Amino acid sequence: MHDDDKPAYPSPDGLMQLMLDWQKACASLMLQGQQNQLQVLAAWQKAMQDVQRDLTDRWICRFGGGVPLDG
Repeated sequence: MHDDDKPAYPSPDGLMQLMLDWQKACASLMLQGQQNQLQVLAAWQKAMQDVQRDLTDRWICRFGGGVPLDG
């Protein structure tokens, strides 16, 4: 076979690399989205912790006889 007789379609190795690159890009986007969700969840938990502390302090001042335990 001569070099002129090469098929006009890409080699299977090139297609496999293209498919792997596409899969890597999709997985990367999904991981970035999950990381963003976890950051939002962590911020929400911090806010709920602050709310819980405030409610506990108010309860202690109202029913516990005065000053909150942490000062």
